[in-house]
Amino acid sequence: MNHQRIRPFNTKDTYPEQNLDNDLCQAVVAQGVVYLRGQIGQDLDTRESVGIGDVAAQTERAMANIDLLLKEAGSSLDDIVKITVYLVDPRYREPVYRTIGKWLKGVFPVSTGIVVQALARPEWLVEIDATAVLSPEPAA
Repeated sequence: MNHQRIRPFNTKDTYPEQNLDNDLCQAVVAQGVVYLRGQIGQDLDTRESVGIGDVAAQTERAMANIDLLLKEAGSSLDDIVKITVYLVDPRYREPVYRTIGKWLKGVFPVSTGIVVQALARPEWLVEIDATAVLSPEPAA
C-alpha cells in the first residue's frame, strides 16, 4: 500500500470499556488527499476527554486536533475541502460553527452538518471530520 497512515491505534486501547479490536488511524494520506478520522474533544496523546459539558471547548480541541494531524500529514487547514460536523443537539450549532469559523476563516470548505442521537462516548457532544487535498509541489 502506498498510503501514509498517521497515528495508528487499536480500539481496544482507545475504548477499553468496549469489547472492540479494530486497527485504525487518525489520518490517511492517499493520492494527494488527506482523510481525517472524526475528531472530538479528546487529547490525541493521552486519549483523555477534554471540555466535558462544554461544546465550544470540545470543538476547539477537535479543530486543534485537525490542525495538528494535517500538519503531520504535510498539509494545513488551508487545504481542507470538506468538513462534516456531527452534533448531539441542534442547539449546539451556533457555538460549534462559531468556533469552526475562527479556525477556517478564508478557507471556504463545503460543509455538512448532521444531528445524531449520540457519539461513541456520552460526554462527547460534537465530532468533526475533514478531508484535505495536498497542494501540488512547486515545479523545479
